[in-house]
Amino acid sequence: MSHNLEVARSLLTSTAALWRGSMSTRPAPQQPEKLLKLYEFEGCPYCRLVREALSELDLDVMILPCPKGGSRFRDELQATGGKLQVPFLVDDNTGVQLYESQDIIAYLQQTYGQRDPATHALRRPLHLISSMAASAVRPTRGMRAQPSKAPEQALELYSFEASPYARLVREVMSELELPYTLRNTAKARMSDMGPPAIRDRLLKAPMNTSRNRTQLAERTGVVQVPFLIDPNTGVEMFESAKIIQYLRKTYGA
Repeated sequence: MSHNLEVARSLLTSTAALWRGSMSTRPAPQQPEKLLKLYEFEGCPYCRLVREALSELDLDVMILPCPKGGSRFRDELQATGGKLQVPFLVDDNTGVQLYESQDIIAYLQQTYGQRDPATHALRRPLHLISSMAASAVRPTRGMRAQPSKAPEQALELYSFEASPYARLVREVMSELELPYTLRNTAKARMSDMGPPAIRDRLLKAPMNTSRNRTQLAERTGVVQVPFLIDPNTGVEMFESAKIIQYLRKTYGA
């Protein structure tokens, strides 16, 4: 299937999910000292709900892909949590380990977003229906493991949940069971930037959005996702098609 057609289908997935995860609606005041860990796989509707919340809270997370038929992290998942179920969140900052997307989202909002999770709970039925519809658009992508070589170090990906281009890369990383630090790079809402004087100043800045968008601009001179960093080879690159080709060539078995 051509890359352009894949992008079009990914665009439909974002539309079905109502473009949640595009905006950093209530960014966490600060990042956890230790990186959060999430056992999941791309395409799982419940995992998508958690990734949307992480994107909206502007929280970074270590993704440990557990696609069906995989072995790299599924044994670790079962040994740690006691069952083969995703999503599964591990927070070494607090010692909390959680299954169930609803419980994970409530925990993230309370712990890092300083938000009342009851607001999200009211919207959960709609969110779940739309997330399931989004998975139905791409029913096989990112769900089943493919033979691959394990990297010595985790990769790093600047992305945000609703990006159609970044999704294509995340799907391949899920299928190849490649661990990576997900740098959520969602846009920020004007209303979340503080008083008008601060917003006006931010608007004049090179990058007036989220923390990772600012970091990406400082690092590369532009803000564009997906952006892959591979510490194993020193490669840093934009463009979903090129990244996918690189991942399959470097880590595909």
